[in-house]
Amino acid sequence: MSSLSKVRPGRPRLIPDHGAGTPREQVLEAAARLFTSKGFAATSTREIAEAVGIRQASLYYHFAGKDEILAALLATTVRPTQMMVEEIVALVPPERIETALCLLALVDIDTLARVPHNVGVLYQLPDVVSATNLDYASFRQAHSELTDAYADLGAQLATRHGVTAPPPTLGSMLIQQVEGVITLRADGNDVDSDHAIEIAGGCLRLCGCDQAEATQAIGRATALQNQLRLGASAVTPCPTPVR
Repeated sequence: MSSLSKVRPGRPRLIPDHGAGTPREQVLEAAARLFTSKGFAATSTREIAEAVGIRQASLYYHFAGKDEILAALLATTVRPTQMMVEEIVALVPPERIETALCLLALVDIDTLARVPHNVGVLYQLPDVVSATNLDYASFRQAHSELTDAYADLGAQLATRHGVTAPPPTLGSMLIQQVEGVITLRADGNDVDSDHAIEIAGGCLRLCGCDQAEATQAIGRATALQNQLRLGASAVTPCPTPVR
């Protein structure tokens, strides 16, 4: 069956569908590219529709408007990591809290490094941060819950090392450290494993780890992250240290 004969919801396309994902996914990809290159305010739904090759009316079959599109894009920068927090904590015993924090940071770094067109640069748009704009309430909630996860793990590790910092402050510092990935990408850098290790190590040092402890935690967390990428059946929980 040719791509032109595929069944698609909404009106017919203006140009052929080359099969690069579902119509919704193509709208999101085009919007991400336009929002990050032209700016959110300067991009119209007509331009997004034209970039995909559909009529503007067909775009509204998938999204109510630009705010809903941006909210969906921002979710891709947070939800994948947030949904793994419980699994990460379950994989690592409390005695290895530095490994759990490091693994959370590595997973989050990977999420931010992979999201198309670095849409995290749109975090600070006035409408996104405004508590009165309900279009982004779900994103703000997810980001807040992820920050809380950093705060919980970080506070446990900091307490062990005698570092005094209010958990909310520590959580914000940790997630900001990880979100440095957004700036690196905006500056034209490819975020590689060396960047990931340096950023995760910075998180551990914020909580009082010395270089030796950080190096060991990074090694264990990297091994667990590689197992997570292979699927749940391949994951071996981090062993409890022998006293």
